[in-house]
Amino acid sequence: MANTKSYYFCGIGGSGMLPLANIVRDGGADVAGSDRALDQGRLAPKFEWLKSLGISLFPQDGSGLTHADQVLVASAAVEDSVPDVARANELGCKRMTRAELLAQLFNTAKRSVAVGGTSGKSTVTGMIGWILTDAGLDPTIMNGGVMKNFVSSDTPFASARVGRGDVFVSEVDESDGSIALFRPEIAVLNNVSLDHKSLAELRQLFGDFARRAKHTVWNADDIETVALIAPLGLAQATSFGFTDRADFRATDVVEMPLGSHFNLIANGESWPVTLQVPGRHNIANALAALAAAHALGVPVAQAIHGVERFAGLARRFDIVGIAGGITVIDDFGHNPDKTAATLATLKAFPGRIIAFFQPHGYGPIRVMGNELAAVFARHLNRDDHLILCDPVYFGGTVDKSLGSQSITDAVSAAGRQAEHIPAREDCANRIVELARPGDRIVIMGARDDTLSAFAADILSRLVKASVS
Repeated sequence: MANTKSYYFCGIGGSGMLPLANIVRDGGADVAGSDRALDQGRLAPKFEWLKSLGISLFPQDGSGLTHADQVLVASAAVEDSVPDVARANELGCKRMTRAELLAQLFNTAKRSVAVGGTSGKSTVTGMIGWILTDAGLDPTIMNGGVMKNFVSSDTPFASARVGRGDVFVSEVDESDGSIALFRPEIAVLNNVSLDHKSLAELRQLFGDFARRAKHTVWNADDIETVALIAPLGLAQATSFGFTDRADFRATDVVEMPLGSHFNLIANGESWPVTLQVPGRHNIANALAALAAAHALGVPVAQAIHGVERFAGLARRFDIVGIAGGITVIDDFGHNPDKTAATLATLKAFPGRIIAFFQPHGYGPIRVMGNELAAVFARHLNRDDHLILCDPVYFGGTVDKSLGSQSITDAVSAAGRQAEHIPAREDCANRIVELARPGDRIVIMGARDDTLSAFAADILSRLVKASVS
């Protein structure tokens, strides 16, 4: 994957930009970038780590762009008035989106696995990547989350891995339509549900995604996916799920607070599997990963050995700690499916839930606010508490007419305890005030890395309260 070009990433600290910057840097490219969070003094450890890799960082004022040979990598939504873009236009720099650059690298790989779907992409990508690494295939992995198995003192933000093998494993995104750029050997389709786009748009995108692949791995438990796959007449396909119809099927499921056990039925044989990550959704994720690894030629027993050692991703049901009998969990749940999976995992065991939710923008509330409210009302009991702050907002033009209170009002109307407290610090005060032994506090939200620090701060305050 030799690359001698010069890339400048506008928003280099983002969950999609950072791993891609590392992949092209490891391929030999010159990499520099800017980020609004850097200018605002946020997320210092991440930027210090990027600097330690030899990546030059600049203010987001155009000063880092100095010659026409640099390729500007920026979101399609970034306007021409942004200083980096304006300067790149002055110099005549080529501009690419993150997805265009990733697809260019991905589509030239000898073998490839693309993981799509509205939920579970990052976890399945991490599982496949770890299985292949454990099997000695030395893959390149592009993920949207930090993979705990690859974290070390040298790689604290391990959301990407550059290997010397033939396989490129990547999460692919439907929210901006860029999934259409990828031509995978193996396509994994986790599920099809409401998120950033309408179901009609998603059906078209995911249907085309499955058709382009040589082999499709798909979810036999998801009604939308079943309906999507049925008419395609795919030559090579493997289904997974809990249903008797699935090619890779889980039976005899035993859920545990921090993991699970099940029997895998595949190819007429049965294998016991024990996972280190909890919840039925993670069993489904493991089935998808096992099926994809098998499609690549990894023996089932070898794939199981890998997935059983998968430690999970940061911010995916991540246990921050326990203080005074109160557990604090950091989680990426932000759309209806992800949020439901997290709450269902918690509800499999006793204990009151205090759920904090930060919407990842005002737009998502308009698209899925009603569905989110229904999920909270369905999964929370009358003694649980739901607290929402205002949506994450880092600037720009946005319609703020529909906010977090629309969700808490709907949940309250369903007979559940829900509060909208605009400021996040005030939310923390309320959470600490409410918490009592046996509670599980779950911090949910996306597109804001400071949520992990927020969860850690709540734990710290609980620790102090427990020893005072």
